[in-house]
Amino acid sequence: MKDCVFIHTNHRQIVGALVSEYSLRRNSAHGDKFDVRIVDTKDSPFLWAREGQVYQRGGIKREWRMDDLQSFTPLRFTPPEIMGYQGRAVVIDPDVFAAGDVHELLTRDMRGAALMCRPRGDSKGFASSVMLLDCAKLTGWRCEEQFNEMFEFKRDYMDWMFLKLEPRETMGMLEAEWNDFDRLTPKTRMLHNTKRWTQPWKTGLPVDFRPSEKTHRFAPLGWFRRARRQLFGDYGMLGRYRSHPDPNQEMFFFGLLRECVEKGVISEDMLRDQMERNHVRHDAFEVIDRTPPLAA
Repeated sequence: MKDCVFIHTNHRQIVGALVSEYSLRRNSAHGDKFDVRIVDTKDSPFLWAREGQVYQRGGIKREWRMDDLQSFTPLRFTPPEIMGYQGRAVVIDPDVFAAGDVHELLTRDMRGAALMCRPRGDSKGFASSVMLLDCAKLTGWRCEEQFNEMFEFKRDYMDWMFLKLEPRETMGMLEAEWNDFDRLTPKTRMLHNTKRWTQPWKTGLPVDFRPSEKTHRFAPLGWFRRARRQLFGDYGMLGRYRSHPDPNQEMFFFGLLRECVEKGVISEDMLRDQMERNHVRHDAFEVIDRTPPLAA
């Protein structure tokens, strides 16, 4: 079995996932030595079975909604099972795009660690949005079982996502460049457009994610967000996605998307359909036309 890169996604972020997959292959000199697999929520019935049920997130009770922008996040923990607890895997979000060669990550010395990731840079823990996994050492990862524990209030979503439940001695640290949060520099290996408000392919669309309602720095903001949701619904009064503050990151994404369309990885019909569904900005073709080709 080849080592594999897993991209988890849902219907709202499928274009991002396809562009991500393309970037991994485009920017690797060793594309024949690893597989890439998209893991979609549509193929995960255990997620759908909990629709509308209450779970624990950051100590707050929330309803599980499959139409949320990030309903795919529990799938971060599926690769070891899929791999039969053998070999190595890299797992990434659908808003992570390769600027370097992911084979360097798959083959790096893990120094005995079961997983490697980067610190978040705050008090919340570690980023599970990009992880290098030694699957044989993660036999305790049982995604469906552990997902269900959230609804039994035995497991908090935030503790799970921020890897606070993992033994610290089994974890190794990745350089920030392997999960660069909205920063694109010559050192960037994986660009992560993690700030949902400014994801380049969503500019101008109505916001379709639910902001966190527990804030550590300013508690009244959490109260306000809960009141907004109760009065106006999940997405009411959230406004629209904004332009990314770094034009180079917009050009990087749309340069990749341009190549995807030119090579038939993403058809024009699919892109138009995603635009109609408000999953991709409505001026996507105009942005593609004005985006210069990426360097080889």
